[in-house]
Order: sequence, then C-alpha cells, then structure tokens
Amino acid sequence: MMFRRLVQLFTGLAMYGISLALFIRAGLGLDPWDVFHQGVANRAGLSIGVVVIIVSFLVLLLWIPLRQRPGFGTLCNAILVGVFADVGLALIPSLSNLAGQVGLLAGAILLNGIASACYIGARFGPGARDGLMTGLARRTGWSVRLSRTLIEVVVLGAGWLLGGSVGVGTVLYALAIGPLVQLLLPWFMVPAGTPKVARGTPSDVKPDGGPEAAGETSYSGTGWHLGQK
Repeated sequence: MMFRRLVQLFTGLAMYGISLALFIRAGLGLDPWDVFHQGVANRAGLSIGVVVIIVSFLVLLLWIPLRQRPGFGTLCNAILVGVFADVGLALIPSLSNLAGQVGLLAGAILLNGIASACYIGARFGPGARDGLMTGLARRTGWSVRLSRTLIEVVVLGAGWLLGGSVGVGTVLYALAIGPLVQLLLPWFMVPAGTPKVARGTPSDVKPDGGPEAAGETSYSGTGWHLGQK
C-alpha cells in the first residue's frame, strides 16, 4: 500500500506540473496562483517552474505563525511541480490556432483533475498554498471558503497587474475542476486505515479541496486550486 501511495504522489505531482505547462501553451488563461507565478516569472526573468518553487517555500514560511506542520508530500509538492512545469514547457510547443489552443486547454483541465485526484488520494499532506488557506481559517475563525477566496483574489489581482494570463481558461478551470476531481477521487483515494504521515491540515478544519489539499477523504465540490498544487 505504501508503494501505491508513493507512485500516486509522484505521478500526481508530475502530471500537475505538465498540466501547468499545457495551460501556459494554450494561452487562454491560468488559475489564480499560476497567474501570479507567471506574472512574477515575466517580471523577474525566471522560469515559471523556478518561481513556483520559490513561492512554495515562501508560503511555507507563513505556516510558522499559523502553526501548520508540513507532510512529506508538502515538501515534494513544493519542489516537483515546478520542475515538471519547466520540463513540460521545454517539450510542448505553443500553438497559434484557436482549435489547438482549446485542445490544449481541455487536456490541461483533464490532466490537472487526474493529477489532483492522484495527489490527494495518496494522503501525504497538503501543499503549501492549501496549508496556508486552512491555517488562516483555523487561526482567524473564518470559513475555509472565505479564506480561500480572499487569498485567491489577492494573488489573481497581483498576478494580473504583473502581466499574468487571465482569460476564459481561468473561468473554465474554476467551473470544471471541482466536479472533475470529485468524480475521479474515489478511484484514487487510499483507504482510510492506511497509516498516514504528519500533515499540515488541522483536524478541526476540512478544506474545500485543492490539488494540494491531501489527506481529506471527502470533497465538497466547490472549487479547487496545486497546485497546486
């Protein structure tokens, strides 16, 4: 069972990074955090993968006052998503025709959903950004939904001002990813009886979800980030 969890963890992170590359090559808009990552990358002259890694560890520093504890998956997430995003960008060409862009966007959303289900199902701990969300909710008494909304509005606005890509893909991702992961998650969720490593999501806060919100066995279907991740 541990072997399965590790395979899911690393496969999910690889697919998540590749899905980010597909979103970028589609050129039709990114999710809020990746709008921010792209904006910073454009201004700093860094690859988006490097920016994803840097931002992940900066966000993890915010866990300290929130008394969050990272899991093994948290650290893997912080590094590998950015690595595979840059690998994907090196391999996937940009397309100039709308049909091709729409195809890339559809593939990105589908792959992101599969990646999220794999990662969450492995139950190795939330990613940096979802840990920030749940920690903020616990410390302030706000709902997870409110905490998530405030954080993502801030990063989306900042990313847009920095030149990140906001478009129809941003909207379609927000509408599609929750139901998609809810559909796929039962296929990838490791049984609850499997021993789990320490994770950052507090026991008294149940996240709305996210590619980084590993460790929870239920999902409300109300929106998903990366993770992202």
